[in-house]
Amino acid sequence: MRDRLGLVTEGKAELERCTSTSRRYEGRILNLRVDEVQLSDGRSTTREIVEHRGAAAIVPLLGDDRVIFVRQYRYAVSEELLEIPAGTLERGENPEDCAMRELEEETGYKCGEMKKILECYVAPGYSTEKIHFYLAKKLVRSEMRTEEDERIKVEIMPIGLALDKIHRGEIYDAKTVCGLFRASDLFKNTASSDT
Repeated sequence: MRDRLGLVTEGKAELERCTSTSRRYEGRILNLRVDEVQLSDGRSTTREIVEHRGAAAIVPLLGDDRVIFVRQYRYAVSEELLEIPAGTLERGENPEDCAMRELEEETGYKCGEMKKILECYVAPGYSTEKIHFYLAKKLVRSEMRTEEDERIKVEIMPIGLALDKIHRGEIYDAKTVCGLFRASDLFKNTASSDT
């Protein structure tokens, strides 16, 4: 059995049951709905839900363990952030196809090898957004094709330096932190299995 989001619910305890829903906003990349839910103890409450198609994020790795980043101004937080490339899934788009598209659009690189390394919900307390993380290797220079409203600068640095910047609080975009730590874990596991 599937719920209204298409998620499998069979065998799962229903802790909250939606009794009514109201669409409050429909946008280009997200929607907002407000659900009235009944809790398992019979009480009722309200849940505000941001509906999002999901996203793909990429750790683009050059052959010498350097990572390609994008630096861009983020209006919502009023500052420029250093991030791994990422973007929202188009309607019906496969996450890996989105990752390939975003990699080339934002960095000007294509990859010969793409491997899924992680997927996680961004903020499941109020959002349906799930990010699919990929490690991109065998990169070949192509051409950037940023969207009309994007102002992106590409920066390249060793993954070790990027991890140091996370520890020093200089990189604090959540998807970037998750993606880099997961990629780093994979490198450690690969290195330990080689010895």
